[in-house]
Amino acid sequence: MAAPIDGPVIVTFGDSLTAGVAGRSYPSDLQDLLTAHGYNYRIDNQGVSGDTTTDGLARIGNVIAEHPALVILEFGGNDGLRGIPVDATKKNLQDMIMRLKEANIPIVLLGITLPPNYGPDYVKPFTAIFPELARQYHLKLMPFLLLNVYQHPD
Repeated sequence: MAAPIDGPVIVTFGDSLTAGVAGRSYPSDLQDLLTAHGYNYRIDNQGVSGDTTTDGLARIGNVIAEHPALVILEFGGNDGLRGIPVDATKKNLQDMIMRLKEANIPIVLLGITLPPNYGPDYVKPFTAIFPELARQYHLKLMPFLLLNVYQHPD
């Protein structure tokens, strides 16, 4: 077993897309890549399946208390799947971003897209949340976390 990494912490903060399943997650893949390339960062996966942006906002203090070098922020999918109003989702994300920025913690925002069966009147403004917040707060944005999954489902 490899020695524990004691370098700066990167917190991956989100819902089931961050938490992963059966020991597989993008945070564990990221840890493997960083380690393989000689980067001494420790990934702290704070993904919780089923969490909404409201849940994330309630947990943001725990993330800030870790004093991470970076937070990768991924929330919104469960809001969308539950039909939570777009304005409420955006406000919760905005509040999380503002709290992290007040603590001088850099952020990478991961975007989410919903299936088209939710209708364009919901999907279009929902999908727009992420680039709007990235522009407003000068964040790095990965527009659609699941792009490769959608393009290559096997």
